Amino acid sequence: MTSSIAVLGLGEAGAEIARDLVAAGADVRGYDPLPVVVDGVQQRGSEAEAVADADVVLSVNSSHDAMAALENALPGLRAGTLWADLNTASPGLKVALSARAAERDVPVVDVALMSPVPGKGLHTPMLVSGDAAERFRELLAGLGADVAVQDGPVGTAISRKLLRSVFYKGLAAAVVEAMRGAEAAGCADWLRDNIAAELAGFDERTVERLVDGTHTHARRRADEMSAATEQLEELGVAARIAPAARDLLVELRDAAPGDRGTERR
Repeated sequence: MTSSIAVLGLGEAGAEIARDLVAAGADVRGYDPLPVVVDGVQQRGSEAEAVADADVVLSVNSSHDAMAALENALPGLRAGTLWADLNTASPGLKVALSARAAERDVPVVDVALMSPVPGKGLHTPMLVSGDAAERFRELLAGLGADVAVQDGPVGTAISRKLLRSVFYKGLAAAVVEAMRGAEAAGCADWLRDNIAAELAGFDERTVERLVDGTHTHARRRADEMSAATEQLEELGVAARIAPAARDLLVELRDAAPGDRGTERR
């Protein structure tokens, strides 16, 4: 039996996923407020029209538009149609979507896209949670999607992605700020090599060392990040990550006074 799938949001991610669904043999209809055309996708004039005869809906809009997309689609949604929210929204918003859809007997699953979609499309790793997660996996995996079910209610999958994002995006922001400072100081090549060498040596023990060391040496590290913030300002580089790190260290220092032991860096 051919799956009938509605894709709401035909931007870069939605268009690639929709195109791959068509190639996999799915009956795909889509809607985007912009006049986007995706080969093989039946264009509909509204969210409600797109979902009217769909077995599953993929909402691939944005966190800001996630609730609006659902509200606009509700008049056309049939009870039992599976609503999959693929937006990078907060767990609280995903829960709110689920509660709203439940008023129409529409089950919601929380889908976290665990890597960038461009170049992967439907094969982007998906982590899905919610009572209907297994149903979603069966429908999409049968079309070639890479779906893993995460036990727990709606909001569990995106929670894991966002917590990981605190690290990945935070690390990226720290590297960008440090490199801006290094370029202003004339030592960009040195710092780039140093960062690369440090990252190459990361393993599970590194995580424990970072966490334990941050608590143990909060006093000294707070002073160090205060100096680093001053240096960036002296170099004319906007300091955001350095003062944020300083403030966290000050909080830890004040919560547990005292600096114990020695540290490698």
